[in-house]
Amino acid sequence: MMQPTIYYIRHGQTEWNAAGRFQGSQDIPLNDLGREQAAHAGGILKDLLARNGHVPQDFGFVSSPLGRARSTMEFVRSQLGLPPEAYALDDRLREIGFGHWEGFTLQQQQEAHPEVFAARLIDKWELPPPNGESYASVQLRMRDWYEGLTGDTVAVAHGGTARALMVALGVQSIAAASELPIEQGAVYLFRDGAMAKYS
Repeated sequence: MMQPTIYYIRHGQTEWNAAGRFQGSQDIPLNDLGREQAAHAGGILKDLLARNGHVPQDFGFVSSPLGRARSTMEFVRSQLGLPPEAYALDDRLREIGFGHWEGFTLQQQQEAHPEVFAARLIDKWELPPPNGESYASVQLRMRDWYEGLTGDTVAVAHGGTARALMVALGVQSIAAASELPIEQGAVYLFRDGAMAKYS
Protein backbone atom coordinates (compact mmCIF):
# COMPACT_ATOMS: atom_id res chain seq x y z
CA MET A 1 0.00 0.00 0.00
CA MET A 2 1.35 3.42 -0.95
CA GLN A 3 1.96 5.95 1.80
CA PRO A 4 -0.16 9.09 1.40
CA THR A 5 1.55 12.42 0.86
CA ILE A 6 0.70 15.01 3.52
CA TYR A 7 1.10 18.76 3.26
CA TYR A 8 0.90 19.86 6.90
CA ILE A 9 0.44 23.46 8.02
CA ARG A 10 0.48 24.78 11.57
CA HIS A 11 -2.11 27.48 12.26
CA GLY A 12 -1.01 31.12 12.17
CA GLN A 13 -0.06 33.14 15.22
CA THR A 14 -2.51 34.07 17.97
CA GLU A 15 -2.10 36.64 20.74
CA TRP A 16 -1.40 33.79 23.14
CA ASN A 17 1.38 32.54 20.85
CA ALA A 18 2.85 36.03 20.83
CA ALA A 19 2.70 36.19 24.65
CA GLY A 20 4.20 32.69 25.11
CA ARG A 21 1.01 31.28 26.64
CA PHE A 22 0.14 27.61 26.19
CA GLN A 23 -3.14 27.25 24.28
CA GLY A 24 -3.94 23.55 24.08
CA SER A 25 -7.70 23.14 23.85
CA GLN A 26 -8.44 26.86 24.26
CA ASP A 27 -10.00 28.42 21.17
CA ILE A 28 -7.87 31.52 20.62
CA PRO A 29 -8.34 33.34 17.27
CA LEU A 30 -5.62 34.34 14.81
CA ASN A 31 -4.13 37.80 15.17
CA ASP A 32 -3.17 40.04 12.23
CA LEU A 33 0.23 38.38 11.82
CA GLY A 34 -1.44 34.96 12.03
CA ARG A 35 -3.74 35.83 9.16
CA GLU A 36 -0.75 36.96 7.08
CA GLN A 37 1.08 33.71 7.92
CA ALA A 38 -1.94 31.63 6.92
CA ALA A 39 -2.19 33.35 3.55
CA HIS A 40 1.58 33.00 3.09
CA ALA A 41 1.39 29.26 3.79
CA GLY A 42 -1.38 29.01 1.20
CA GLY A 43 0.88 30.64 -1.37
CA ILE A 44 3.71 28.25 -0.56
CA LEU A 45 1.34 25.29 -0.88
CA LYS A 46 0.06 26.55 -4.24
CA ASP A 47 3.63 26.71 -5.56
CA LEU A 48 4.53 23.29 -4.14
CA LEU A 49 1.50 21.61 -5.67
CA ALA A 50 2.30 23.10 -9.09
CA ARG A 51 5.97 22.16 -8.79
CA ASN A 52 5.05 18.57 -7.91
CA GLY A 53 2.56 18.25 -10.77
CA HIS A 54 -0.54 18.25 -8.55
CA VAL A 55 -3.77 20.20 -8.54
CA PRO A 56 -5.65 20.99 -5.32
CA GLN A 57 -8.53 18.74 -6.38
CA ASP A 58 -6.16 15.74 -6.04
CA PHE A 59 -6.13 16.22 -2.26
CA GLY A 60 -8.39 15.83 0.71
CA PHE A 61 -8.44 18.84 3.05
CA VAL A 62 -8.84 18.36 6.79
CA SER A 63 -8.43 20.63 9.80
CA SER A 64 -8.35 20.50 13.56
CA PRO A 65 -11.73 21.67 14.88
CA LEU A 66 -10.15 24.57 16.80
CA GLY A 67 -10.89 27.98 15.33
CA ARG A 68 -7.28 29.06 14.76
CA ALA A 69 -6.71 26.00 12.57
CA ARG A 70 -10.02 26.40 10.74
CA SER A 71 -9.32 30.06 9.97
CA THR A 72 -5.87 29.12 8.67
CA MET A 73 -7.36 26.42 6.45
CA GLU A 74 -9.82 28.92 4.99
CA PHE A 75 -7.01 31.35 4.13
CA VAL A 76 -5.05 28.47 2.56
CA ARG A 77 -7.99 27.31 0.46
CA SER A 78 -8.66 30.86 -0.70
CA GLN A 79 -5.06 31.09 -1.94
CA LEU A 80 -5.68 27.90 -3.92
CA GLY A 81 -8.84 29.28 -5.51
CA LEU A 82 -11.05 26.81 -3.63
CA PRO A 83 -14.26 27.44 -1.67
CA PRO A 84 -12.90 28.43 1.76
CA GLU A 85 -15.25 26.35 3.91
CA ALA A 86 -15.35 23.07 1.93
CA TYR A 87 -13.09 20.89 4.09
CA ALA A 88 -13.39 18.20 6.73
CA LEU A 89 -12.77 18.39 10.48
CA ASP A 90 -11.08 15.67 12.53
CA ASP A 91 -10.93 15.84 16.33
CA ARG A 92 -7.75 13.71 16.33
CA LEU A 93 -5.93 16.77 14.93
CA ARG A 94 -6.78 18.95 17.95
CA GLU A 95 -3.84 20.36 19.89
CA ILE A 96 -2.26 18.50 22.79
CA GLY A 97 -4.18 19.32 25.97
CA PHE A 98 -2.09 21.23 28.48
CA GLY A 99 -4.66 20.90 31.26
CA HIS A 100 -4.12 23.30 34.15
CA TRP A 101 -1.26 24.99 32.28
CA GLU A 102 -3.42 26.39 29.48
CA GLY A 103 -3.28 30.17 29.44
CA PHE A 104 -0.01 30.28 31.38
CA THR A 105 3.58 30.90 30.33
CA LEU A 106 6.48 28.51 30.97
CA GLN A 107 7.60 30.57 33.95
CA GLN A 108 4.11 30.53 35.46
CA GLN A 109 3.87 26.76 34.91
CA GLN A 110 7.18 26.27 36.70
CA GLU A 111 6.00 28.38 39.63
CA ALA A 112 2.63 26.62 39.89
CA HIS A 113 3.85 22.99 39.64
CA PRO A 114 7.65 22.96 40.14
CA GLU A 115 7.93 19.19 40.71
CA VAL A 116 5.91 18.28 37.60
CA PHE A 117 7.70 20.92 35.56
CA ALA A 118 11.10 19.55 36.56
CA ALA A 119 10.03 15.97 35.80
CA ARG A 120 8.75 17.00 32.36
CA LEU A 121 12.10 18.55 31.53
CA ILE A 122 13.53 15.02 31.84
CA ASP A 123 10.69 13.17 30.07
CA LYS A 124 8.53 15.67 28.19
CA TRP A 125 7.11 12.96 25.88
CA GLU A 126 5.62 10.60 28.46
CA LEU A 127 4.64 12.90 31.33
CA PRO A 128 1.49 15.01 30.91
CA PRO A 129 0.95 18.41 32.49
CA PRO A 130 -1.51 18.41 35.41
CA ASN A 131 -4.88 17.27 34.04
CA GLY A 132 -3.42 17.32 30.50
CA GLU A 133 -2.24 14.94 27.80
CA SER A 134 1.15 13.41 27.15
CA TYR A 135 2.83 13.66 23.77
CA ALA A 136 2.86 9.86 23.77
CA SER A 137 -0.95 9.77 23.80
CA VAL A 138 -1.12 12.41 21.04
CA GLN A 139 1.32 10.29 19.03
CA LEU A 140 -1.18 7.40 19.22
CA ARG A 141 -4.08 9.48 17.93
CA MET A 142 -1.94 10.97 15.16
CA ARG A 143 -0.89 7.46 14.12
CA ASP A 144 -4.55 6.46 14.10
CA TRP A 145 -5.39 9.51 11.97
CA TYR A 146 -2.61 8.76 9.50
CA GLU A 147 -3.54 5.11 9.14
CA GLY A 148 -7.12 6.12 8.31
CA LEU A 149 -6.12 8.34 5.38
CA THR A 150 -7.37 7.12 2.02
CA GLY A 151 -5.39 9.53 -0.16
CA ASP A 152 -3.04 12.49 -0.33
CA THR A 153 -4.04 15.16 2.18
CA VAL A 154 -3.61 18.80 3.16
CA ALA A 155 -3.92 19.11 6.94
CA VAL A 156 -3.99 22.22 9.11
CA ALA A 157 -3.44 21.66 12.81
CA HIS A 158 -0.99 22.52 15.59
CA GLY A 159 2.59 22.41 16.78
CA GLY A 160 2.04 19.58 19.22
CA THR A 161 0.26 17.37 16.72
CA ALA A 162 3.03 18.07 14.19
CA ARG A 163 5.66 16.80 16.63
CA ALA A 164 3.56 13.73 17.41
CA LEU A 165 3.09 12.98 13.70
CA MET A 166 6.83 13.26 13.07
CA VAL A 167 7.51 10.64 15.73
CA ALA A 168 4.60 8.43 14.63
CA LEU A 169 6.00 8.37 11.09
CA GLY A 170 9.59 7.89 12.20
CA VAL A 171 10.96 11.07 10.61
CA GLN A 172 12.12 12.54 13.95
CA SER A 173 13.28 11.01 17.21
CA ILE A 174 11.35 11.70 20.40
CA ALA A 175 14.26 13.76 21.74
CA ALA A 176 14.45 15.89 18.60
CA ALA A 177 10.70 16.31 18.14
CA SER A 178 10.19 17.33 21.78
CA GLU A 179 12.25 20.49 21.29
CA LEU A 180 11.65 21.19 17.59
CA PRO A 181 10.05 24.59 16.88
CA ILE A 182 7.12 24.20 14.46
CA GLU A 183 7.07 27.25 12.21
CA GLN A 184 3.93 29.23 11.50
CA GLY A 185 3.47 30.29 7.87
CA ALA A 186 5.36 27.23 6.62
CA VAL A 187 4.40 23.98 4.89
CA TYR A 188 5.74 20.61 6.07
CA LEU A 189 5.77 17.91 3.41
CA PHE A 190 5.61 14.28 4.55
CA ARG A 191 6.34 11.98 1.64
CA ASP A 192 8.10 8.65 1.03
CA GLY A 193 9.18 8.27 4.66
CA ALA A 194 10.82 11.69 4.84
CA MET A 195 9.91 15.24 5.84
CA ALA A 196 10.82 18.61 4.33
CA LYS A 197 9.90 22.14 5.41
CA TYR A 198 9.12 25.01 3.04
CA SER A 199 8.85 28.57 4.31
